[in-house]
Amino acid sequence: MNISIFGAGYVGLVTGTCLADFGHTVICVDKDEEKIKKLRKGIIPIYELGLEELVHRNLKEKRLSFTTNLEESIQSSLALYIAVNTPNSGDGAPDISNINAVAVAIAEHMDEYKVIVMKSTVPMGTCANVRVMIQKTLDEKFSPERLAKNPDIDPRMPDFDLVSNPEFLREGSAIEDFMRPNRIVVGTESDQARAIMKDIYRPFYLFETPMVFTTLETSEMIKYAANAFLATKISFINEMANICEKVGADVNMIAKGIGLDRRIGFKFLHASPGYGGSCFPKDTLALIDIAKNVGYDLKIVKATVAVNERQKKWMIEKIKKIIGNLKNKTIGILGLAFKPNTDDIRESAAITIIEGLKKDGAQIKAFDPVAMNAAKKVLKDIRYCNDAYEVMEDSDALVILTEWNEFRYLDLAKAKKLLKKPVLIDTRNIYEPERMKRLGFTYVSVGRK
Repeated sequence: MNISIFGAGYVGLVTGTCLADFGHTVICVDKDEEKIKKLRKGIIPIYELGLEELVHRNLKEKRLSFTTNLEESIQSSLALYIAVNTPNSGDGAPDISNINAVAVAIAEHMDEYKVIVMKSTVPMGTCANVRVMIQKTLDEKFSPERLAKNPDIDPRMPDFDLVSNPEFLREGSAIEDFMRPNRIVVGTESDQARAIMKDIYRPFYLFETPMVFTTLETSEMIKYAANAFLATKISFINEMANICEKVGADVNMIAKGIGLDRRIGFKFLHASPGYGGSCFPKDTLALIDIAKNVGYDLKIVKATVAVNERQKKWMIEKIKKIIGNLKNKTIGILGLAFKPNTDDIRESAAITIIEGLKKDGAQIKAFDPVAMNAAKKVLKDIRYCNDAYEVMEDSDALVILTEWNEFRYLDLAKAKKLLKKPVLIDTRNIYEPERMKRLGFTYVSVGRK
């Protein structure tokens, strides 16, 4: 099937590449000409495990292509995926202006039946509004007055269907999540659109992947509900961790003890400096705004957001408590991305913590395996190092903020020699307290003695 993806960002690029790998002919469309030039050469603008190899393979097989030409991509494809960014507008509500622009462009250039698939995360009712917007644009385009002025226009108005098909991709595991999803959610009111979506995702039937068919609004809500629930689990275990520190309990064992209950599970029960990234912070705020607009006070999600913000500040206080006055102290930071296996620093706890330490007079040295180029655009006046050991050299303390695998197996004897003082603050709980004590470190973790 011929498919066009509008938006060659994280979601659009992963979605388009994976669909091409299934055998579809996919065009990824973006208005950023420089990005498109690089993608045509196989240069990937984001770090995602396995993505570069997939892009190269499907470019070579000519199943995947990149363009800035909206009209050509609209007219050459049956399924049109909208995967543009919906950033926070500043008051919690997502900015859907990019979606509206694509919708109008589709209406202006479509010449036959299309299935328009909303992949971007949007508030409930957006798909219905987009459908009205497209129909209004078509009505204007094919009005008797306009047809009279433009005799070259085919007078037959094309039909279309709107589908909601939210993504559930974890950064760092997006290829695996797309290829072997837990479920596929499709919101549609059209039998024809439903049949086409089944055909697009036919390879998943081999894995017996559940497909949830529902209404547009319910599909939109499923995405927000899923992200809000997962974010709540993170804030919950962080609150348990903070209590554990005061009563002498071990949050890792708490997580294991409750995670063995199948109703709860182990996922997202890892004490941390707080969640970040492109989804959880934006989507929780958006859901709060959606609830507010319909007159409902979303107290649990509000608490989730508040706990997450407090957790980042709590980490700053934890560091200050161990080190004391930060003025003229050098703090070594390992990890800048909001999670491992990605270069995404959006809403990363590392940014808040580093800025807080700098404000109190600390000098910062930092290293991240892949996120330093992104960090340099945001974090100024810090020293970026070539590896973890350069970070340690002459630092008054070492702080682990992202649990990259290479930080799990540091040469601790070497670390002890390089640091001014053997102080390790582990906000991801990747080392064992007893072992660190035996090695002579002042070791601090989250939710453990």
